[in-house]
Amino acid sequence: MNTELLDALTILEKEKNISKETMLEAIESSLISACKNHFGTSDNIKVNMNRETCEYTVFAEKEVVNEVSDPNLEISLEQAKEMDSKLGVGDIAQVPIQSKEFGRIATQNAKNLILQKIREEERKAVFDQYFEKEKDIVTGVVQRIVGKNISINLGRADAMLTESEQVRSEHFKPTDRIKLYVVEVKNTTKGPKIVVSRTHPELVKRLFEAEVAEVQDGTVEIKSIAREAGSRTKIAVCSTEENVDPVGACVGLNGSRVNAVVNELRGEKIDIINWNENPALLIENALSPAKVISVMADPEEKTANVIVPDYQLSLAIGKEGQNARLAARLTGYKIDIKSETQAIEAGELPEDYMEQMYADDEYLDDENYPYDDYADDEYADDEYADAAYSDEEYANEEYDGDEE
Repeated sequence: MNTELLDALTILEKEKNISKETMLEAIESSLISACKNHFGTSDNIKVNMNRETCEYTVFAEKEVVNEVSDPNLEISLEQAKEMDSKLGVGDIAQVPIQSKEFGRIATQNAKNLILQKIREEERKAVFDQYFEKEKDIVTGVVQRIVGKNISINLGRADAMLTESEQVRSEHFKPTDRIKLYVVEVKNTTKGPKIVVSRTHPELVKRLFEAEVAEVQDGTVEIKSIAREAGSRTKIAVCSTEENVDPVGACVGLNGSRVNAVVNELRGEKIDIINWNENPALLIENALSPAKVISVMADPEEKTANVIVPDYQLSLAIGKEGQNARLAARLTGYKIDIKSETQAIEAGELPEDYMEQMYADDEYLDDENYPYDDYADDEYADDEYADAAYSDEEYANEEYDGDEE
């Protein structure tokens, strides 16, 4: 038994994930290549290798003749008889070849062939490993900062987190462990090229799958995601079982599940809403935390007119239009948001609407109306409530999913 070769192949199989059969085939090819370099031809060279013991024999098939004209292909009858007395003229004799007789160049070429095969199989094994993780998340360790890019070690391969796939508010240092979304895995001559991202919306989805068992087993389905990386994400969820609250499942006890995702995203805010097949109800949910009076949605044109209370206009639009912009991306509708006053002026609501709506409201005659109702709101200190965005700068503006 060739124990040294067997041990070497076993180690390669465990450490490099290269199959023993592949390496045995590479050794057979290298022996044939060495014979060709040594004898000038390999057409009549055969290699027999025992897959269990790694014992191998190399022999040349030569024709038995009375007079030898080509010693590489022919053998004399006298020499053939010494090997096997039953051989006669015209028979094929199997002449053993000792690999130690090969010259230095032939041996070096055989060695290079085996090493090349090892490198090829190693690259293939790494590619296969990470190709299976395409469209999934992996954990990596920051190695170094290369200009504006970040080199990430993923274990058996490295990836480069480019500037375009980084969140501007995130800053990493060497040895930091981070989760990344594998966008694509390409097979190149220098090994697999792994494209990773921290800004991709699917990163949020995969993180929820890891944290929320109901999402992982399909009980809760994430129907849509809209994300502005580093700032805010909105996700719409629904349940396949009546007794399961999809939003509650994603939030978790005391917010434990959603907080785990928020921490991984370095504090990025996440709004979770209920998905609804009715576009008007979906748009109303998507504009949360703002309260909505009415939604007129056109499924064919993919447009929607939304009316909100005057004091909710800035909240519905959000800082620099972010809330409305994310809602548009989440629903796929172009959304036009108006306040009650603007809707009345445009003739979309009756002139006495305010009096009818707030006839018994304690705030109707309050000079501070409408902001008193908003004062105790949990979002009063939220960035959406910035008074600067209650001006006409964003009023009557339409938002669609393509707006940046």
